[in-house]
Order: sequence, then C-alpha cells, then structure tokens
Amino acid sequence: MTVATRKRKPAEEGGAVFDRELDDLPQELRWREWMGRIEAVLFASASPVGREDLARVVGQGASIEMLIDDIQAELTGRPYELAQVAGGWMFRTRPQFADAIKTAADLGDQSLAFTEMEMGVLCAIAYHQPIDRAGLADIFGKEVSRDLLARLRYKDLIASGPRSPRPGAPHTFVTTETFLVTFDLQSLRDLPELGLGGPK
Repeated sequence: MTVATRKRKPAEEGGAVFDRELDDLPQELRWREWMGRIEAVLFASASPVGREDLARVVGQGASIEMLIDDIQAELTGRPYELAQVAGGWMFRTRPQFADAIKTAADLGDQSLAFTEMEMGVLCAIAYHQPIDRAGLADIFGKEVSRDLLARLRYKDLIASGPRSPRPGAPHTFVTTETFLVTFDLQSLRDLPELGLGGPK
C-alpha cells in the first residue's frame, strides 16, 4: 500500500473518503500516485475507460492527457500499449505479438474473420446507421439474412438501434463499442471516406 492510499481524509460522518487531491504529498509522488491509479483502473477494465471515469481518481487540476502520455512513455518497448479507442483508453497487446498470443492460447484460426458479405454488411451498418433490414436490402439489392446479422451480433459488433420510421417500425442496427475497438477507431468520425450510396 502506498503512502497516498494509506492517507485518507476523514468524512464528515466519521467514514473514510477517497482522497483525489493528495495535497499532503510532494508533487512528484502525487503525480506517480495518479499515474498508478489510472493504470490500475485501465488494467482492471476490459473495455475503454473514458475521461470522466479516469478524472474521478485524480486531482481536479490533473491533466488526464499528460498522465496518459507519461504512462505511454513508460510502456515504450513493452509488448502492450495504452491505446485511445472508442472514446476512451484501454490496454492492449501490440499487434506484432498476436501470433504468439494465439499460439499460447491454442486459438488456431479462431478470430474475427469475416466473409465478404459479412464485411460488406458491417460496413453498410457502420456508414448508414441506424439502418434496418430494408435499408440494407436497398444497398445490396437483396435481402440480408437474419443469420448473417445474428453472427455480427454474436461477435458484439452490432446491436439494436432505434425503431425505423418505416411502416411497422422495424428494428434498426448500429455498431457497438466493440466495433470501434476492433477496428481501432476513436469514433465513427474516423471511418475512412468511401463513395458508398445510401439506402433508397
């Protein structure tokens, strides 16, 4: 346990409260403690953690970006990195170690491999969301099977969106946070420009 975690300010009702500011520590130790807290929060999370959540564990005047920069600098040369994706930050292994991880975990060819049609539908949803099956049929000129959409759901790449304004108010599809993480996107604004036509 560090000095900072041992020292807690007494709460008005006699309990302990989480000390974000750490005013009793020298500046360098305070910064190191904040870096450690952010690393711990990110390490414990399987999904990206946003700025607001990270800001809850450091002082009000602390720069999340500068803390992240310092953590990233310390990870130089390590097989994992701190990446900014899907509106937050998360730890991930570096791509060059993917084969080693697959071999150790005996994953074989198990991966997010897509058929050409699956990738096409996923792209259509990404660029035109929220979009329903009729909208996808307009784009592809044929019905998109429920099984294909179910496979993309199973991979947690798409989810249900708002009801469509079409008659019957069918469900629409949207991409997920997993989609952003999988394709290393900070947000949908990072999608490359494509000359895709929209649904008729």
